[in-house]
Order: sequence, then structure tokens, then C-alpha cells
Amino acid sequence: MSNRNRWTRRDFLIAAGATAAGVGIFSADVNGDRSPATFSSEALAVEPVVDPSTLEKPNLTVGYVPVNDCAPFAIAWKKGFFRKYGLTVRLSREASWATSRDGVVFGRLDAAPVVSGAVTNARTGAEGARHAPLCAAMTIHRHGNSLTMNKAMWESGVRPWHEYNGDLEAFGRDFHRYFTSVPPSQRVMAVVLSSAIYEYFVRYLIAAVGINPMEEFRIIIVPPPQMVSNMRIGAMQAYMVAEPWNTRAIKGNDGIGFTFAQGREIWRGHPDRLLAVQESFINENPKTYRSLVKAMIEACRYCSNPQNREEVAKLISERSFTGAKEKLTRPAIMGEYDYGGFDNQKRVISEPDETTIFFDTPDSLAQAAGGIPNIHSTFLWQSQSLWLMTQAVRWGQIPAVPTNAEQIARQAWRTDLYREIAAELDIECPAEDYKVEPGALFIDNKSFDPSDPEGYLASFEIRANGPKSIYLS
Repeated sequence: MSNRNRWTRRDFLIAAGATAAGVGIFSADVNGDRSPATFSSEALAVEPVVDPSTLEKPNLTVGYVPVNDCAPFAIAWKKGFFRKYGLTVRLSREASWATSRDGVVFGRLDAAPVVSGAVTNARTGAEGARHAPLCAAMTIHRHGNSLTMNKAMWESGVRPWHEYNGDLEAFGRDFHRYFTSVPPSQRVMAVVLSSAIYEYFVRYLIAAVGINPMEEFRIIIVPPPQMVSNMRIGAMQAYMVAEPWNTRAIKGNDGIGFTFAQGREIWRGHPDRLLAVQESFINENPKTYRSLVKAMIEACRYCSNPQNREEVAKLISERSFTGAKEKLTRPAIMGEYDYGGFDNQKRVISEPDETTIFFDTPDSLAQAAGGIPNIHSTFLWQSQSLWLMTQAVRWGQIPAVPTNAEQIARQAWRTDLYREIAAELDIECPAEDYKVEPGALFIDNKSFDPSDPEGYLASFEIRANGPKSIYLS
């Protein structure tokens, strides 16, 4: 073996050891004394409507990650919704979305939020996903995430997406100008989990302007609270994460970056977080599972109420939850969203009903989605699970859309159970599990028909196993 190879291996091992040590320190910090421990007097005053002795497992450990979408977990814990349904829940503050998912996969956690795509891909065995029989019956929220770009991208001419007024070609010109000005080693973007919706959004956007994301840049995985510090030192040029870690790049760190787009500008109405459990947990603890879903639905409804949003933004700023200042948690909860920028111009857009959707789906979104009635957002459309499968295929994480794709969607996204549970709460659900996603919902105006996933994939020129151009001289 040459000296060069020995040193390359040595450098790799040193880097790997440093990374492992850093992760270990970070995990101890967020999982140790920072998880909430003392129940509020408000929660203890709640009278249970479910007798804990009737539940198979009334004592649960439920994970959460220190981002804004921990709000329903914080509310269910503080307001006594868990107690109302006979549950005693210990909340476990997780270091990253990988540990939140893996905690469920390996049984350390009874339930936890996971990034949209993690449940579906655990069933298909997509590259980078843990292969396990995960299930989800509800979303925690839709939207509430953003794509942050660094100051150099701003200086090259890139601006927030809404300033392009839907002109993808104009954005493409600005992005190409920056992209060609940096060496390949600096073409790095970060997301919170591989084989999940944030990775798909980043790839989808860049492919839409004609750059092949499988060949032209790298995607790295970074825990949410470490995004800003990694961008500050130049580890990546852009990242996608849930709030408040986008706002923090603008308001908390002297202009590290700006928001290019909220996730809802890439796919309006997309599911962001799901409440994941093992299939065995549902089978062995059916009454407990019903209580858990009911408590979380009530918490999501509470977070959705405009009268409660100030309280929610303040609660999740506590050290046990995001640990971020209220000025950072507030914008995405209240819907007064600041895109930032480096020209001293104000870029605050008020969209209180759509910035983060915990329960009530706004009429504007229902109309854009093709006139589908105003359905609460916690309902999971299995057709959206199929969309996630198409992205796993598009980026080479699975070889093809599974022949039993509809069965996988049915097993993974349990709309059957959700309908039963919602009915007990007098919540109306749609009769169907599938719907077309109109092109107006996507940044490239390309609609998704779940009845033809193969045709949808073939419509993209840039994709794994796509056609290659060969030039002969």
C-alpha cells in the first residue's frame, strides 16, 4: 500500500472519530437533563377520560426533536392531553431525525415524529433508510420548513423564490451563475435525513433548473441545531431544515444566510412530519395506540388555533424544547415569515394559515389542491406516500416503483385506523385515500397522478437510469 493510501485512510479514521465524538457530546447534551421532567400543574389537574388500567401500556416514551414541530408534543405534555387519554408519557429529546427514527426502529422509543418519507422508505428498503415495518396514522404538521442559502449565493444574484414570480428559468440563470463559480468541492447542501422529503426537495429543485443533483453536488446529513454553525464555517452552501433553524441564520447569527424558499413553495400541502410507531406496537397495544393518536390530534388542534399560537411559540422556546429565543420560534408559528437578505430590505410575508399547518387546512390550499373539501391536515393521503416512492426511484434509492406500491402505502400510512379514531372524536375524514396533486402545487407546475407513477417518472429528463446523450465525433 502506498504512503498516499495509508495517509488517506488515516485521515478518514481521524475524521470519523472526531465526528463520532461530536455526535456523542451532542447526544448527551440534548437527551440528558434537557428533556422535560416535571409535569405542569395544568396537566395534573386534567381528569382522565380513559382509565389507565384499561390500556395495555399506559406508560410510554415518546421522542421529539428540538425544532418547531415539537409543538404538539410540548402542548400534549403541558396541557394534559396525554393524561386525558390515560397515558403517562416521558418525552425524550432526540439529537437528530435519525435518532428519532432509529429510536422507534430499535424499540428505545414507543413513538416519535419522523421526517416524511422515513416510514415509506423503511417499508421499501430505500438506500439510506432503516428497513423496518414502521407505521403512521397521522401527520404532526404540514409545511414549517425552509431552504436556506448562504451569503455568497445572495451576492451572486440569487434571491428568494417569491421574487421570481414563478419564473423558474430566471432563477435557473442566477443559480447557474453561482453554481459554475465555485469548485465541485464546495457544491454541498445539507439536509436532516437521507432518503426523506428534504433530500427530495433539494434534488427536485436543482433538477428543475437543469442540473443533475446525482452528479454535480453532494448532500450531507446534519442535525438541525448544527445547521447554522456548519454553514458559518463553510461546510455547505445551503441547507433544508425545519424552523427555527432557518430563521436563526437570518436573525440570530448576523446574517449567515437567507431563506430561498419555504418547503410549501416547492410542494404546497406536503406532509412534513409523521407520528411513527412499529407495526407491532399497534398490534400489541391497540387501545394505547388509539389514546396516543387522540392526544396528538387534540394537541395539533390546539396548536392550530390562532388564539393559542403566541403561547405555543413561547412554550417551544423553552430549554427543554428548541432552546431557541422566542423571536426565532415565532415567525413560522405566527406566519409572519422573514426571508431575510443582505440589502436592508424588509421581506416579511404574512401567511398565518399556511406557514405551518398543524390541523386546520386553509381554504386557499383546498382550492389550489383542486377543490378538495377543507380536510384537516392530520389526515394522511396514501397517494402522497406514492409520490415519495417515485422520488426514491428517481434518485436511484430503489430500482423501480414496487409492484405492490399501493399495498405498501396502505400498510405504512394507516388511514383505516385514523378514520376510526377520528370518528370517535367526531372528526370527518375523506372517503378516499388518493388524490391528484395539481401542477399548481409544485414549483415546476408538474402535476402528480397517483394512478400513473411510471408515467410521472418518465416525464423527468433528469433521473436515475434516465436517457443519456451520446455525442460522436
